[in-house]
Amino acid sequence: MTTFNETDGALESTAALEGGRPRRRGIWPYLAAMGPGLIAANAGNDAGGIATYASAGASYGYGMLWVMVVIFFFLGTVQEMFARLGTVTGKGFSDLVRENFSLRMTAFILLALFVANFGVIVTEFVGIGAAAELFGVSRYIAVPVAAVLLWVLITRGSYSRVEKIFLIMTLIFLCYVGAAFLGKPDWHVVLEETIRPQIQTDPGYLNLLIALIGTTITPYMQLYVQSTVVEKGVKLEDYRFTQVDVWSGTFFAVAISAFIIIATAATLFPIHKEVETAADAALALAPVAGPYAEYLFAIGLLGACLLAGAVLPLSTTYVMSEAAGFERGVSRSWSEAPIFLGMFTALLVLGAALALIPNLPVIPVLLGVQVLNGVLLPIELFAVLKLVNNRELMGSHVNGPIRNLMTYSVAIVVSVLSLILIVITVLGWLGVDVGG
Repeated sequence: MTTFNETDGALESTAALEGGRPRRRGIWPYLAAMGPGLIAANAGNDAGGIATYASAGASYGYGMLWVMVVIFFFLGTVQEMFARLGTVTGKGFSDLVRENFSLRMTAFILLALFVANFGVIVTEFVGIGAAAELFGVSRYIAVPVAAVLLWVLITRGSYSRVEKIFLIMTLIFLCYVGAAFLGKPDWHVVLEETIRPQIQTDPGYLNLLIALIGTTITPYMQLYVQSTVVEKGVKLEDYRFTQVDVWSGTFFAVAISAFIIIATAATLFPIHKEVETAADAALALAPVAGPYAEYLFAIGLLGACLLAGAVLPLSTTYVMSEAAGFERGVSRSWSEAPIFLGMFTALLVLGAALALIPNLPVIPVLLGVQVLNGVLLPIELFAVLKLVNNRELMGSHVNGPIRNLMTYSVAIVVSVLSLILIVITVLGWLGVDVGG
């Protein structure tokens, strides 16, 4: 079977060998490999993700469901690419960028990733504060407590225990499935809108379209997958199990995202209720919990933010530590990896502090950061494409033409959409009517 080494975080195969190959039994190897892909994909359903999906359903009904079908294939392809890169090279993304790009390009890529990641770290604490306030608890109490809890969880626990907690917390997203069904949507219309792409030209639709891509194919998710695959020491002969993890995690995450859109489309779109606060988004859960909808939503929001609130600073710290060549790993002690653990601590403190700015508009901040993620996403995608197509690094495991086509497509499409959004925004500042 396969066991997890508590000391250094490596996956060690203890299977008996037959003919030089490990003997696998049933479904256990697939279950043992579960973790990085499932956690990373579902961490995207965080505060910003929930706000974005809820806004899409409330503002455009089922009209943006087709986007989630396209995103499923894009996200799975991108996640698998990063996992394969980590498995073949045994190195994290930053290590590879530093070794294969010029100093200026390395600094540019890492700066873009840091900006995107740090923005989302802040939104996780904004979401924690919003969830707490739905319970009647001040965010000035909840946010610092959450930051300390996450710090203790990462720095005082072993990676395997942290991973199990993350996996358990993802189950809380299932409440949105019930909300979607109890909202009694017209499933014929849902199916029709899912398989029939349609793009509107108004700025609001374009803004949400970029936000949907940015919150689902989030840079930190890919970095987390690659870093944890490397830390686990996944071998090429075991990589098929990691592929199952990546694609199953992607399916689960995108399905939950779609159900959030369906639930809000069924309940909020008919009454023209825009999502402006966390309480507005909670209305979509009324079919499940009635007057307790706000509390149920708060639980889901809190779970999502705590999940991503640990993954995000961790993946960001991996990136920066790799780039500088410092020791890294959640299983390291402070004496072994002071920079890694110190940076992780600093990101938590700064993220929590910025989330406590008075009168911070929750939903606009959450959506704005997801748009920023979408705008910065192509930088990461073009970088990883160069790495994963480098035969000196990957050997026979370079991308095939289909993977390249899909990844280049999403990078180019997002770049074009971002450029259009920037032009529309500038024209709006100049007083030019750009409404669709």
